Amino acid sequence: MTPTTATAPEVAPFRLFELIVLRTRRLGPSILRITLGGPGADGFSGGGRDQSLSVLLPRPGQQEAVVPAGGGGAWHEKWRALPEDERAVPRSYAVRAQRLRADGSTEVDLDFVLHDAGGPGCRWALAAAPGDRLTVLGPAAADNSAVRFRPPADTDWVLIRADETALPAAAAALEWLPAGLPARVWLEVPCTEDRQALNTAAKARISWLVRNEGAACGVETVRAAELPGGTPYAWIAGEASGVRALRHHLVHERGFDRERVMSAAYWRRGLPEEQLRRAEAEGGSGSGSGTTMTVK
Repeated sequence: MTPTTATAPEVAPFRLFELIVLRTRRLGPSILRITLGGPGADGFSGGGRDQSLSVLLPRPGQQEAVVPAGGGGAWHEKWRALPEDERAVPRSYAVRAQRLRADGSTEVDLDFVLHDAGGPGCRWALAAAPGDRLTVLGPAAADNSAVRFRPPADTDWVLIRADETALPAAAAALEWLPAGLPARVWLEVPCTEDRQALNTAAKARISWLVRNEGAACGVETVRAAELPGGTPYAWIAGEASGVRALRHHLVHERGFDRERVMSAAYWRRGLPEEQLRRAEAEGGSGSGSGTTMTVK
């Protein structure tokens, strides 16, 4: 009898997860953390760093989001085939943290930025309470295409710039950096109380740029900064115009290799996510330009 070796089934990098709100915690005037879990979190496998997922929100008047079954590459086409006034409203968020608890259950932290005139994600987060359900299209394989923070092996130092919408991804990336690696970090937040204690083993110099304290924006601050020598890797994310300006500065004025500058437009003033995605697709993302997502 000839022995055979069974081939393990291929794991789709993304699929639907039915999560339950476990608890909520205000981190500052502008940021609300929601911890999700429950049996539906089994198999969730984030890649850390700037791992993102899509939350699928119900439309006004709906008790639950209307979503197609499954996931993977064909999911978006199935979602688009649903009536536009019925299908779930998708919004993208970075995974702040994933934890495996002693009982084997999984917890996932998402940080929501709060606005006076917030969009669907903000409104859902403000109303969220333990026991509420949330459908997400999330990672089922740790090494997936939604993780874009990938410094090459020959990186001598890392530059990180993020506004409050990209703060969860920046914080997770700092936790991932190897011990002793130099990092220059600029983090923009609206209020003094929005600053957070961040954990990293890297040799990180972190500057908080607080808007209600009159701080200059990240682009101006980085332009004026003296940066380390050696081979850099840059990760910049947040509002589209600032991301674009800083990328231009690093590549065209500082001489950074464009392939080593990861830039991501998380949102654009006055433009909802659907239009932002279309605008980026029509304009072409370009090498190293990264993903687009919004937390509004």
